[in-house]
Amino acid sequence: MDIKAIIPHRPPFLFVDKVLSCDAEHIVAERTWREEEDFYRGHYPDNPLTPGVLLCESVFQTAALLIAERIRLAGDSIKGAPVPVLARIGATRFRRMVRPGQTTTMEVRYKECMKGFHFLEGKVMLEGKVAVSLEFSLTLVEESGQQ
Repeated sequence: MDIKAIIPHRPPFLFVDKVLSCDAEHIVAERTWREEEDFYRGHYPDNPLTPGVLLCESVFQTAALLIAERIRLAGDSIKGAPVPVLARIGATRFRRMVRPGQTTTMEVRYKECMKGFHFLEGKVMLEGKVAVSLEFSLTLVEESGQQ
């Protein structure tokens, strides 16, 4: 799966390295948190820690890839398709710290769609254990073409 061809995120704000598996209901992706990433210089510099908000963002980006796959499987083109945008975050729990150099696995499961909102649940796994778990929803918006 060509991540950059599917979602608009780019380095330094792209937090999915590769997709390991994907179907209409579930996706698994991976991210290695590199020691040279700039945010580590200021986020607990004497004891670097990956910001929880970025771990959540890696799940949201993984979810955007899942939504694109659902669009593709429905027979529609993802080129020019509406972009998934975060609408709600709930039931978030941080259980393990992620350090520079560690590789996480993001898992997202599609739950349902109601009134244009896609409800999902996700988790970030570190060494086979849950680091972050959350529930969230996305909605699809047309790109404005403005910058």
